[in-house]
Amino acid sequence: MEKRDLIVKGKAKSMYTTDDAGYCIMHFRDDTSAFDGKRIEQLERKGRVNNIFNAFIMQKLEAAGIPTHFVKRIDDRDSLVRRMTMIPVECVVRNIAAGSICRRLGVKEGIDLDPPTFELFLKNDELGDPMINEYHIAAFKWAKLKDVETARELTFKVNDVLKKLFSDHGMLLVDYKLEFGVCDGKVLLGDEFTPDGCRIWDAETREKLDKDRFRQSLGNVVESYEVVGRRLGLSFD
Repeated sequence: MEKRDLIVKGKAKSMYTTDDAGYCIMHFRDDTSAFDGKRIEQLERKGRVNNIFNAFIMQKLEAAGIPTHFVKRIDDRDSLVRRMTMIPVECVVRNIAAGSICRRLGVKEGIDLDPPTFELFLKNDELGDPMINEYHIAAFKWAKLKDVETARELTFKVNDVLKKLFSDHGMLLVDYKLEFGVCDGKVLLGDEFTPDGCRIWDAETREKLDKDRFRQSLGNVVESYEVVGRRLGLSFD
């Protein structure tokens, strides 16, 4: 598959057209951002690590019956994906209180959430990805509500699969965000699933192994991503 023109350059990935209009190439860069792009740094190896990590997770989800845009990993930094019309909404599930929910609601970090919470956010960096609900989506016609409901159902299915996966390897899936798109009338999981877009803690020590290490200047960001991957059986050599 030939990589052609740049479609969009996000905060950590770039999307390119291919010689087949139905597919794109997703390129993982070393760029690392926080606080809606206000802080950006280059972290060596990060693009490669996230590409390998994402391919593994997407294949796990496909095997569990969750449809995704992922086709295959091409090389260290590129993956082939289906071209979709993206839904401009982020779906967030929280199993443990951390991050923005603690600031918004004044709750203590580390509280187990039973049942897990589900939240929707508008994808808009300039506005800081504000929290929204289905009424906003319907009123402003950002997406079809039936597609948003499908995305919600798939988001919880992802939770069932990955919460157990991480738990089986001594880790806690604290929370995560997912993005979805529509391809040939079907809602598919898009974007990526890496430690950039979720929180993962060691189950015993509750050490943070995700992008909070970058946000909170804890250091060893990529090294922690590799720790997570190796616990899951991945090799980054």
